[in-house]
Amino acid sequence: MLNVGIIGTGNISDTHLRAYLDASDEVRIVALSDLTLERADAKREAFALTEARSYADVEEMLGAEDLDLVSITTPPSAHREVAVRALEAGVDVIVEKPMAPSLEDCDAMLDAQRRSGRLLSVIAQNRFRDEMMVLKAVLDSGELGPVSHARIASEWWRGLSYYDLWWRGTWASEGGGCTLNHAIHHIDLALWLLGSPQAVAAMMTNAQHHNAEVEDLAVAILQYERGLAELTSSVVHHGQQQEIVVQAERARISQPWSVVAETAQPNGFPTSEGDSAFVAELDAFAESLPRLEHTGHAGQLRDVIAAIRDGRDPLISGEDGRRALELVTAIYAAAIERRTIDLPIPAEDPYYRAGTLEARAPHFFEKTASVASQDGGITVGGSSDTVAPPASATA
Repeated sequence: MLNVGIIGTGNISDTHLRAYLDASDEVRIVALSDLTLERADAKREAFALTEARSYADVEEMLGAEDLDLVSITTPPSAHREVAVRALEAGVDVIVEKPMAPSLEDCDAMLDAQRRSGRLLSVIAQNRFRDEMMVLKAVLDSGELGPVSHARIASEWWRGLSYYDLWWRGTWASEGGGCTLNHAIHHIDLALWLLGSPQAVAAMMTNAQHHNAEVEDLAVAILQYERGLAELTSSVVHHGQQQEIVVQAERARISQPWSVVAETAQPNGFPTSEGDSAFVAELDAFAESLPRLEHTGHAGQLRDVIAAIRDGRDPLISGEDGRRALELVTAIYAAAIERRTIDLPIPAEDPYYRAGTLEARAPHFFEKTASVASQDGGITVGGSSDTVAPPASATA
């Protein structure tokens, strides 16, 4: 039985708590920590964690409890410090996305993980969705041929009050806008499905949120050896339609699952019927794939639990979290400097270091409100994945 602690008791911690409670045959939640002890107590009471203890100091919790694993669900600016402390205390760590605001922070966390020999995983729960597993399996099969183009739409909508929460809306505390904190899901998926691009060009703006310094809309072009991908990161899109469309040599596949395959007439124009046999073959292959027993956060946290139990690496590592942050950093650098950014980003590049974004990024507007907490549920994955806290929980 693994002893688990939660560091940070805002809304996203609810998702971790539910996943751990669902795996109560393998883990028990023994401690919760938050800068405000009352918030930790409220969360403990909301989830009826009668045997867990609350702390206002992470060091105190790490020293007092016999912990095997912690979930870090603090604002991104605190991830590095808290993760390094936990790893150095000999505790395995799973940290919410994004891994950290800078590559320098990511590498400090990875160094601590290597020194300690402990496990470090970064949340990328959308890999644990059946429709994403289907895309991955079809692409990995090689049946489609080389990829020509991908369109990745990370399109969300958030009202003005979204950025009133104290840590959101500034480069210093949030680390970025929708590219870092929303499109990180699809950026991880793009890297998982397509691999790392060679270069990035991008533009960004703040189109609708005059109470935030950070961007609420960005469009990036990713260059691969032969193909291209376009990524839209947004919190201004009504309808919140997230989509991945991959155009390859033999067919187009997309999420939600759909297949189209053209064939050519002698003059090169498409035939009217297309390659119906290949479409049927891909549909049958997709249908034959096993479905996941646990999806989203529950799927990833169960993988981490199994990795600890079996002494193996988790399916999603700290290195995966760093790769996603590197692509985010390249998008920001390209948009700010108005030039193409080559990957990988070396340690001597200014954008590798913590503080560069805060110093160089435009403040589209100044943050005009700062509240300690907010009521309401949160959207954590696809547009249908809404998480509402228990009625008695604080936001």
